[in-house]
Amino acid sequence: MPPRGVKKGSKRARQYEEVKKSEKKAGRSESRAEEIAARTVNKEKARSGESRTSSRSSTRGSSASSRGGKQSGKGPGGRTREQLYNDARKLNIEGRSKMNKSQLQRAVAGAS
Repeated sequence: MPPRGVKKGSKRARQYEEVKKSEKKAGRSESRAEEIAARTVNKEKARSGESRTSSRSSTRGSSASSRGGKQSGKGPGGRTREQLYNDARKLNIEGRSKMNKSQLQRAVAGAS
């Protein structure tokens, strides 16, 4: 079932079904495939201005469709500061909000 606010037969409903089918084909469970599809559709809605609110991470960077399966953090620059910060938060690293990217990289590498 597509996320709330997505009309049956719309572009986003078709996108939801396509992503869900693709995730199931990749071996994900039904519920996990639905979750990924809903998140993808919601993110695309936020990017194109179809939603009332959107998070900062939803509107930054390239969209999933244009990225074509590539994830950030694989290139020469490594992972983004935001990704490193989220890892530091999971690892309960003190003072992470005041750290820059290189400091976060060292802290995360040292803690894990």
